[in-house]
Amino acid sequence: MKSLHALVHAVALVSLAACASGGGSGGGRGNNSTVAPTPDPRVGLKPGRYNAGEAQWNMRLVSNNPAPSPFDSSTNSDLAFYKSYVIQGNYDGYQVWDISNPGHPTLKKAYYCPASQSDVSVFKNLLVVSGEGTGGRLDCSGAGVHDSVSHDRLRGVRLFDITDIANPKYIANVQTCRGSHTHTLVIDPNDSANVYVYVSGSAPVRSPSELPGCVRQSPDSNPNSSLFRIEVIKVPLAAPQTAAIVSSPRIFDSLAAPPTHGEEQQDIVEAKRVADSTRAAGGYVITIFGSERPVGPRFTKPMLDSIAKTNGRTAPNAADSAALRTNLQGIVDRMFQLNRARTGPNQCHDITVYPAIGLAGGACGGYGLLLDIRDVAHPRRIGAVSDSNFSYWHSATFNNDGTKILFSDEWGGGGQPKCRSFDKPEWGADAIFTLNNGQMQFQSYYKMLAPQTALENCVAHNGSLIPIPGRDVMVQSWYQGGISIFDWTDAAHPKEIAFFDRGPVDGTQMGNAGTWSAYWYNGYIYSSEIGRGLDVLELQPGGLFSANEIAAAKLVHLDYFNAQDQPKMTWPASFVVARAYVDQLERSNGLSPVRVKAVRQALAQAEKSQGAARRDALTKLATALGQDASMSSDRAKVQKLVGVVTDLSTTAATGAQ
Repeated sequence: MKSLHALVHAVALVSLAACASGGGSGGGRGNNSTVAPTPDPRVGLKPGRYNAGEAQWNMRLVSNNPAPSPFDSSTNSDLAFYKSYVIQGNYDGYQVWDISNPGHPTLKKAYYCPASQSDVSVFKNLLVVSGEGTGGRLDCSGAGVHDSVSHDRLRGVRLFDITDIANPKYIANVQTCRGSHTHTLVIDPNDSANVYVYVSGSAPVRSPSELPGCVRQSPDSNPNSSLFRIEVIKVPLAAPQTAAIVSSPRIFDSLAAPPTHGEEQQDIVEAKRVADSTRAAGGYVITIFGSERPVGPRFTKPMLDSIAKTNGRTAPNAADSAALRTNLQGIVDRMFQLNRARTGPNQCHDITVYPAIGLAGGACGGYGLLLDIRDVAHPRRIGAVSDSNFSYWHSATFNNDGTKILFSDEWGGGGQPKCRSFDKPEWGADAIFTLNNGQMQFQSYYKMLAPQTALENCVAHNGSLIPIPGRDVMVQSWYQGGISIFDWTDAAHPKEIAFFDRGPVDGTQMGNAGTWSAYWYNGYIYSSEIGRGLDVLELQPGGLFSANEIAAAKLVHLDYFNAQDQPKMTWPASFVVARAYVDQLERSNGLSPVRVKAVRQALAQAEKSQGAARRDALTKLATALGQDASMSSDRAKVQKLVGVVTDLSTTAATGAQ
């Protein structure tokens, strides 16, 4: 969810979400087939909030955990993970779930502190929460902010001490000129005393009367402009209350206006119908990007309140409404600088950092950026790509080797149905690039292709890698399109390998639901369901990933996890990791069936042995596999298997296992 895109695509709807009956399992127990079930069980699922039809393939729902009041009537947003807890953002604050038992998570804390989007991240005892909307208050009350300029308003990040996670302490906030739509907590491998926060603000610039130093003019007219930059906040771990902005890198400078695409003809016709209906009912309509769009009360009510107060009234009357209707277009044009010459982006949506390789991927409106973050406090742009098939670059994910990067396109702003049967597969999808010497080379698109209804907001959203050794596998949210798991090891030919989906939350109108984010954490997939709470899911072995691969993924254990701060995943020397590679070589025909059988037997025999006998058996196997590699069609995979077997031999020789 996004400021300008939220205005364009969501503010006129019933919510500002992120942003024929059915119900069959679709193969929930898993099977050995490498072909997706047909017909696709995701099509035609019955609607409902907690009783919608469900479809699943190669994964299963372990538990659904509805949010408590008042969070159940608001929007659940992003997730962060800390020890045995998952912290779930919500437009009314955040919730802390104890996931010691993934089958039965328990609510540890519901912290009421309204602000959109309340995206969260965590490091040790520090919790960071984003706030961008104009109604968030410094005191966390639900009173809102009704003045156009107010010193009670929070737009930036809040800092909490979660040493006692059941009793978080609100210790500080850092205000920014455009608020914090999202943020990225960055761990500098060369600075153990501090953490850094990259703030992505996408809202209009605040008045300098509210926050001194904010400048709405563009850099060419005022070098102190608050546009075309991100904010870098330094947080001393010993004194987080002293956190402050230390730099404002202009990573968007000199980017030309990117190529774009228009809307589908069906959407153009529908937008006109809705605008005409809204106008006839006395509602507010603006023209944006050449189309008329209704503007809903979440955007207009604060303006009406401000006009009424200026005119000495406690509540707006008909004259105030008429004044807003007359001036609304100009207000929006000025707020979002819609009348300026078209340029490149002036803000990022998400920035994903990979400190282990010194790079970050910025999904920045009309571009995907590659950033050098070796000097964490001063990131700099080293590459940029644009694509006329993309509408709104939303987020980025690196593969574990750092040889590829994936960008997602949140076309429609998260509040629109973009997975209908006639929607183009290149629109609202992922774009996959290979990385070579700082250059990004496009390879392919990936989109969840199960047709969704016009009542289901559906577009690419947040996901993470699943740590299956030797493969690039990602789990990703698609709002009411559900969860899709896909393999992009072959960057030119990504393939869906598992899914979970529900029917529409409402069978009569667009409802506020769908999976905002889906992340793998210590053996399970956790999904923030916008309107249904917290989902916990797990993989089921089948023809596209084996029990050994799932077991190997579960060996990667993290003490905390933020999807936008990618850790380098490593696997211990383990027989299950070796077997995972053997399963992959069998699937790819990288070893003959005879050799696959022989290698499995050799591994089983070595595992039963001890000491020198195990070492000798593994050394012999590594040598034989080295010879296999020279003849294999999947030489790189055989060499990885050789490396695991060699490491196992070493641990056997040292008595470590």
